Amino acid sequence: MMSVVTRFAPSPTGELHLGSAYSAWTGWHRAREAGGTFLVRIEDTDIRRCKREYETSILADLKWLGLDWDGEVRRQSEHFATYGKVLDQLDQRGLVYPCFCSRAEIEREIAASANAPHGPDGPLYPGTCRHLSVQERRDRIAAGQELCLRLDCEGAAREAGPYHFFDESLGRIEGQPRLMGDFVIARKDTPTSYHLSVTVDDHLQGVTLVTRGIDVLPSTHVHGLLQKLLGYAAPQYAHHRLLTDATGRRFAKRDRDMTIRAMRESGMSAVEVIDKALDAAEKRQAPLPR
Repeated sequence: MMSVVTRFAPSPTGELHLGSAYSAWTGWHRAREAGGTFLVRIEDTDIRRCKREYETSILADLKWLGLDWDGEVRRQSEHFATYGKVLDQLDQRGLVYPCFCSRAEIEREIAASANAPHGPDGPLYPGTCRHLSVQERRDRIAAGQELCLRLDCEGAAREAGPYHFFDESLGRIEGQPRLMGDFVIARKDTPTSYHLSVTVDDHLQGVTLVTRGIDVLPSTHVHGLLQKLLGYAAPQYAHHRLLTDATGRRFAKRDRDMTIRAMRESGMSAVEVIDKALDAAEKRQAPLPR
C-alpha cells in the first residue's frame, strides 16, 4: 500500500491566518492518521513580495499549533536551477515561447476583441507573441526587450493528449489544458512560475495527496497538464472548501484579527485555535463548485 505523503506549502507574504491553519491541519491530520509523512514547503519564488520574517512567523505558528512536520523545510527560492532544467526540457520540445507584450498592450488587444476567451480569473492572454517568427523573437531578445516565457497551451494539449485527475469530493475530473490559456511559466526576475515549481516539487518530494483550498482547483488542470507532459505520476487531490467569516467573506492575510499570532496573543490556546478552525469549517464554508 502506498504511503501517504501530504504537504503544506504557504507563500511567506503575510502571517498565517485561520483559513491557512485549517489547510495546514488538514494535510497534517491526513498524514498522521495514515502513519504517513507531512512536509512543509515555503513557496517563495516571488522574491519581491516574500519576506523571511513571514516565513519565520509561519513556521513558529505551525509549531505552536502542534503541527509538526517531517524532514527539512524546502524553500523554492533555493531550487531555481532545478526548475530551470525542467523549463529547458519544455522549451526544447517547442512548448515554450517568449512573450514581449506589456500588460497595457494585452489589455488593449483584449478590449479590441469581441470574443476574447475567458478563464477562471478573467480574459486569457490572446496569444499575440505565439505567432512571431523565430527571427523576430531573436531580434527582440537581442534588442533587450522585456519578456516572459509562456507555455503554448495548444501545442501542449496536442502533445499531452487527454488526461484527468481525481478529487476525493468531486471524483474523476477530465483535464482542461486550455483553461488558463498560454499562462506565464517563467519571468526574467523569477525563473519559474507557481505552476511549474509546484508540479516539480510535488513530484520530487513524492507527494501522494494534495490537500488545498477549492480556489486552486483551476490550477490543478494546469498541473495535470504539466504532469502529463513531464511523465510525472499525478497525486490524489482533496480540495477543501474555503473558510469564511459570519458574513460569508473568506479569510485572508489582511484579516489581522484572524491571524494565529493575534489569537495566541489574545490568550487562546493552540487547542482552542484548532477547534475554532474546525468549527468554522463545519459551519461556515464557501460551497464546492458543481
